[in-house]
Formats: sequence, structure tokens, C-alpha cells
Amino acid sequence: MKFVIVSGGVVSGLGKGTVSASLALLLKSQGYKVAPVKIDMYLNVDAGTIRPQEHGEVFVTHDGIETDEDLGHYERFIHENLSRENYITTGQIYQEVIRKERAFDYNGEDVEAIPHVTDEIIRRIKLAGESHRADIVIVELGGTVGEYQNGIFFEATRIMKLKNPSDVIQLHVTYLPYLANIGELKSKPAQTSVHILNGMGIQPDIIVARSQKAVDTRRLERLALFCNVNPDCIFSAPDMPSVYAVPMLLTNSGKGLDDVVLKLLSLKSRKHTLLKNWQKLIYRIGAPKKKTIKIAIVGKYFVTGDYKLADSYVSVIEALKHASWETATDVRWSWIDSEEIEKGKASLTGFDGIIVPQGWGSRGTEGKIMAARHARENKIPYLGLCFGMQMAVIEFARNVLGLKGANTTEADSKTKYPVIHIMPNQAEYLAKRQYGGTIRLGAWPCVVKKGSLLAKAYKGRKLVFERHRHRYEFNNKYKKEFLKAGFVISGTSPDGKLVEAIEIKDHPFFVGTQFHPEYISRPLTPHPIFTAFLNSCLLKTQRSI
Repeated sequence: MKFVIVSGGVVSGLGKGTVSASLALLLKSQGYKVAPVKIDMYLNVDAGTIRPQEHGEVFVTHDGIETDEDLGHYERFIHENLSRENYITTGQIYQEVIRKERAFDYNGEDVEAIPHVTDEIIRRIKLAGESHRADIVIVELGGTVGEYQNGIFFEATRIMKLKNPSDVIQLHVTYLPYLANIGELKSKPAQTSVHILNGMGIQPDIIVARSQKAVDTRRLERLALFCNVNPDCIFSAPDMPSVYAVPMLLTNSGKGLDDVVLKLLSLKSRKHTLLKNWQKLIYRIGAPKKKTIKIAIVGKYFVTGDYKLADSYVSVIEALKHASWETATDVRWSWIDSEEIEKGKASLTGFDGIIVPQGWGSRGTEGKIMAARHARENKIPYLGLCFGMQMAVIEFARNVLGLKGANTTEADSKTKYPVIHIMPNQAEYLAKRQYGGTIRLGAWPCVVKKGSLLAKAYKGRKLVFERHRHRYEFNNKYKKEFLKAGFVISGTSPDGKLVEAIEIKDHPFFVGTQFHPEYISRPLTPHPIFTAFLNSCLLKTQRSI
């Protein structure tokens, strides 16, 4: 196996994940089997217990591990399901080293950062490649160079290259800020990040220079000179209208990033085989849109200080984009804070569709329930995802069935009508405070009800597999009451015990899923539920004319 180590400098959020995903796509297009890996420097064992405002969206794989959102980017670019081997955290590494020490696997040695921790890091990186039978493993190191907490991972990659210099290359993503007051890109921060890398005993083989504008030849030459990197191995990566345009930006027959990587790894460049469809995608993204619709996304995790961030719901946004390109629609979404709805400070008037995505706890639930009611009563297309489905169930119970005070036991443990309640095994976990990795995770089968909106979206498929992340479920005790009142249970587990999807009769599109369809939506294959949702929104705009 060969290894590409991707690090970052100057600031976080540069787009290391997009660069890694783009390189993975380009190398796959050349016929190589690629395994992208994300390393998070946190002591958390996985991302499942981290607040979304702290870390962004938690992305769940098919095999049920809660990971960093970058794994979602990897899957969307290379169109493959990844697994727990593709995600590594400091917590996982130390947990395994301590387990081995307790099991006397080190035969009485002093257990130290070097070689024991670095050996475990290297073992995990290689395991990711072996589990996917990869030719090339792309390892994205989280955070930025120079941070105290990630030094041991940089050291592990230095050792990897020291032992196998022809099999490991270092790719550094850095940033050149544009100073508007002098009208110039400055290369000194990028030089400094490389010098810090040098101080750790690592010399980058490739630099990807991120910037607001394209980096000119003069500054590329200065980076080459002061960072001691071949000019042919430095790539300008300015901001692009879409992240999906980055692979085409970085490739150029014979001189692209993928060709340089292959040359440094002593592998042959081949003719691209997968980029024609990607080029068509880029054309669709940039093509003029004939129709425009407005979507309200009602959540509670995007407000941080004075800013609103998309990272907490990145898969939902990407799934919307995929469907918008499929339907040639200009989708304009607005963030609506559910707590602002509760206070009467936010309105849902004027939107063609409403999405209520995932969430936890009691905060902001009443605003989400109000959003579901607004969509139901005004015949506005509604898509509830996981928590959004549960909020729709509560709204229906209160305002159609007349079960006043109906709620989820997550928000009100003493509710008289627990139409959403905790799954029995989950109650046991919570009683023992076993929060991490214990919820219902990963891909589970769902039987689709014939004749439902869900069946229409899935084009008649009777059984689908969708990814989950939840502790609470629809309470079957109330099923008969719901069904009598025009409620439709359009998806269940194969044994019929778990409600996986709901709908409402006599509504253009009111669908809630206990699963997360956004996790498996990809730019070349949009998820059918999101496409069906947008098509319903388009019909609404036509009815309004």
C-alpha cells in the first residue's frame, strides 16, 4: 500500500476534507482502489457525544459508527460506503493502548508515546487500507499543524515515511489570506505553517495553496523557494462556487494533483475513467435554473454566537443540492431557529417547503412542532428527518387526535400521552449512563408500504436500507388511533414493530422518516426522498400561480 498524509496549516476549516475527497475521486478515476481516512485529535472515542455546534454534523456510516462530517464528503465524492476503519480518534488509540497494557500485551515494558502509541496509530492507518483492499490510503489529519494535541499523529506519519520513504508522501494544505487594504495575497502564513511542519521533522512533498482568489505565479514561486518544494508540486486552490468543482480544478492531464501524487509514489498515471459523469454534474450545477423555490430548515444547532453555521446539517444541505441539480431547480434555503418560532420572532410564511432535521433534547421542540402544524394545516410540503418525524407525530396527536400535552418522553418524561417513547434497550443504557455508541445506529431494513408516497419515491421498491441514529421511537400503543384519523405508517421494520416512516393523507407531501436519507444521498445519485420532496415543492409553486 501507498499512503498520502494530508495536513493543514494557518487555520482550521481550510477544506482538507474536500481536498482529500477530491484526490480520492481522481485516483479512483485512474483505476486505483482508494481508502480515505479521517483522524480526529479529540479524546472522544467517536463523534457521537460531541455537540453539533462544537464539531459540526455527526455522520453515521452503514456499519454504525458516529464519525466526523468529512466521512460524508468522502462517501459523496467516491460513491462508496465507508466503515469504522475509516475513522480514527485519539480516544480510540489510547483506549486500545491501555487495553493492551492491561492485557500484558507489551510483556512488562514501559508503555510510552513512542513507540507504543505511534505504533498503534500506524497499525490503525494500515488496517483501514487492508480492510478496503486499498492501493492508496489517504489520511487526513484533523486540526492544524503545531497544535499540541495532534503532535503524536504527525510523529507517527514521520516514522512511516522514515521506514518506507517511497511509499509515503506528505501533502500540506495551507492558506494565503487576501488583505483587502493592500489588495494582495500574503504567503507568509503559509510559509510559517510549513516551517512548523519542518520543525517536526516533516518536509511536505506537495502544497495545496488555499485562498480567496487564485494564487498567482509570483507567490507560487515564493512558496516553492521558501518551503523547499518543487514548483510542479504546488497547486493553487481558490474558493470555488461548489466543492464538487474542486476535483476538476486539481486535475489537468499529465500535470494534475493526482498525476503528481502517482509519480511521487512510483505508480503509473492512467486515463481517467469516471470523470465524464462528474463533468456533466459540474455543467448541471452551473447551468441556469428555470425554477426557484424557497425552503425553510427549522433547526436549533446552527446558531453559534452571532453566526449561523451550515456544518450542523451539512448532509441535509448536500442532499438538497443533489436533488436541486437533478430537478434543475434553484433552491434557496433559510435557517429558521425553532426557538425563535416559539418566541414569535420567526415566520414560516412564504416558503414552498419545510424541513425539520435531526435534534436531541427538549430545547426548541415546541418550535419544531409548530412548524409541523404550519405545514400540515397549510398543505406545505414537509420533510421530517428523525427528530423531525417525531415532532410531526406529536403535532398530529395534539391537534388532530386531541391528545393535549402529548409529547416525547425525551422532552417530558411525565407526559400523559407518550406518543414517542424510548426504546426498551435504550432505557437500560441511559440508566447506566452508557451514552456513547449505544443508540440505534447504522443501516437497518425498512419495509415500504405499497401505494404510499414513500413507495412512489422509491419507485416501487419494497425493501430499502437506510441509516439510523436515535434512541426514541413511535409508541405503537397509539397506532390504531393515528391510523383511524388519516395517519399513514409508510415504513416499518420487517417485523412490523418499529415505525420507520409516516405520512398524512390528503396532503401533497407530508413525510417523516425515523432514518436519515441524507446520509446516503450523493451528487450523481440524489436520494429519491429529497427529489420527491422538491418535486412536490415545485408543484406547490405552480398551484400558487
